[in-house]
Amino acid sequence: MRNRTKMLILLGLAVVSILLYVFYELNGNYHYALPRRLIKVLAMSLTGIAIAYSTVVFQTITHNRILTPSVMGLDALYMMVQTCIYFFFGSMSIFVINAKYNFLLAVLAMVIFALIFYRVLFKEGKRPIYFLLLVGMIVGTFLGSVTTFFQVLIDPNDFLSLQSKMFASFNNVNSDLVWLAGVVIIIAFIYGWRHMNQLDVMSLGRDTAINLGVPYDKLVQRMLILSSVLIAVSTALVGPITFFGLIVANLSYQFFKTYKHSVIIAGSCVMSIVALVGGQWMVEHIFNFDTTLSVIINFVGGVYFIYLLLKESRSAG
Repeated sequence: MRNRTKMLILLGLAVVSILLYVFYELNGNYHYALPRRLIKVLAMSLTGIAIAYSTVVFQTITHNRILTPSVMGLDALYMMVQTCIYFFFGSMSIFVINAKYNFLLAVLAMVIFALIFYRVLFKEGKRPIYFLLLVGMIVGTFLGSVTTFFQVLIDPNDFLSLQSKMFASFNNVNSDLVWLAGVVIIIAFIYGWRHMNQLDVMSLGRDTAINLGVPYDKLVQRMLILSSVLIAVSTALVGPITFFGLIVANLSYQFFKTYKHSVIIAGSCVMSIVALVGGQWMVEHIFNFDTTLSVIINFVGGVYFIYLLLKESRSAG
């Protein structure tokens, strides 16, 4: 089957998932339910596109298909920011009540963290990318420990409110935040799309890419920052989804069997829309909200991650 045919099939599934979610059991409630469902579909689509794109780019940079941008500690930083807001200012703070302030503060903290992180590590020369990953994992573990420490000391009532930030949720998405996040994601996606051909060359390795005229080190820094911005925006919009990018990126690799990033990224973005919109429909109409979409994704993603680890170990053996 040609990749174009596969892409059309995925697009058809995405359209069916969106139509099913938007119009199933609408019962003529066009004034209240329809706008809310459309906003949720838009939020899920933007989140899926941001996570899929950043994961594929990150895996190309690291030359490793079992890594995601979350290993850099951005998810842990998001939770620490939210915990510190509740710990120091309380659940009635303007940074909690006003969703825009909370969103902007979380995105700003994660982007500044990423910029400082990359600038410091790339400042003294050309360090291996795995050194960057190692430091990122250590920082993420440290931030997670600090977050746990504050959560133990926090007021129990504030902690109950904080729990809503610990898991990704599409049920109470702020429409203003969706449009703001959409603008940032679209700008970042347009900028990143210009480098698709360079990413194809980058996947051949550092030495080969440099010999073919690709400014490898500068491109790595730009793509890492771009991935961090996308992950920051998507995480601040709906919450952390740890393994979702890992699932859609690797499924896209296996489904399309090509080296072209334009195909792989487009395919993973469409897959993410099918997974999020279709999965949320199942959560609402089959599981009757007995569970959340992030729990299902993290469970499936965790199992899939173990499978990939076992597969890589067998290949190495």
